[in-house]
Amino acid sequence: MPGKQAKILAPDQIDNLLLFAETTRYPLRDRVIVLLSVKAGLRAAEIANLTWEMVLDPHGAVGTVLELRDRAAKKGHGRIIPLHDELRDALTALLGGFAEGCQPVVRSERGCKMRARSIVIWFARAYRAIGLEGCSSHSGRRTFITRAARLVHKAGGSLRDVQLLAGHRSIQTTQGYIDGDSDAQRRLVSLI
Repeated sequence: MPGKQAKILAPDQIDNLLLFAETTRYPLRDRVIVLLSVKAGLRAAEIANLTWEMVLDPHGAVGTVLELRDRAAKKGHGRIIPLHDELRDALTALLGGFAEGCQPVVRSERGCKMRARSIVIWFARAYRAIGLEGCSSHSGRRTFITRAARLVHKAGGSLRDVQLLAGHRSIQTTQGYIDGDSDAQRRLVSLI
C-alpha cells in the first residue's frame, strides 16, 4: 500500500504549512483549516461541515472539545475530540464575535459555507506552494492518527482511543492510517 496514501507531515512541514497560511488573504481561517486537519484529524468534508455550535460552549466561548455531529461526519459517525490548545486559540481568534450556532466555522470569500472540494483544492495549492509532493488534504489526518498512535501509551490510553478520535468503525481502518517508524523498529528489535 505504500505510495497510495497521503504522506505524513514532519513537524517542520506543519510549520511551513502554517507559515503559508499566514500569507493568504484569510490567514486566520486558513490557520484553522490546517489545525483542524493536523490537531483534530478532521477530513476535508468534516472541516467544511463544522459549525460553531459544535465548537462553542453554552456561554458562547470556544469550548474544550469539538463535538463533531453525525450530520457533519463521514457516514454519520460523529465524535467528541478534545481541542488542542493551539487549535482552541486559533478558533478563538477566528470567532471574532460573528459566530452563530449553525453558521459554518470555515467560510468562503462570499461568507457562505466552504465546500469540501474547495478545502481539498486549498491544501493542494498550499502543498504545491511549499514544495511538498505526495501530500493531500488527508495528510494532516494521517499525521494526527499516526502521532496519536505513537503517543497514546504516554497518555495511558490504547489504540481504541485513537480509533474513537479518528471516527473509525473498525480498528483495522485505524491501523491502516498509522505510518511505521523504521528508527523505532530498530530500537525495538535491539530491546528483544
